[in-house]
Amino acid sequence: MKIAAITEDGTTISQHFGRAPYYMVLTIEDGEIIDRELRDKLGHNQFASEEHHGAGHGEHQGVETPDAGHGLNPGSHDKHVRMAESIADCEAVLCRGMGMGAYQSMQVLGIRPVVTDISSIDEAALAYSQGNITDHTERLH
Repeated sequence: MKIAAITEDGTTISQHFGRAPYYMVLTIEDGEIIDRELRDKLGHNQFASEEHHGAGHGEHQGVETPDAGHGLNPGSHDKHVRMAESIADCEAVLCRGMGMGAYQSMQVLGIRPVVTDISSIDEAALAYSQGNITDHTERLH
């Protein structure tokens, strides 16, 4: 199985899905990490040049209701799809913080989003592979 984790340094899981510049993709077989690959990830910085064409801030632009969370409009979903292109071969994506729109977009794409309190990529990926990870959806914003 392949599991992606958002990261800035290749070792720890980043706090914010939209701002992380990389995915660390781990291949796990028989309870062991057998391969790892650092892949580029699109994020807020890459989408900043597009903002002058619409109102708002990156993944958070558009019409949304205050209680719904951000990133729930069609333009945001398109950005989330583009962010996920490089991990289309992964079963799950691990993060420590994520907007509701990104979370839902990952689900639509067939990539299971998991908001974890584990900061170590290796530890979290192994916990996921063993079915021992908690998805902290209360951390969605």
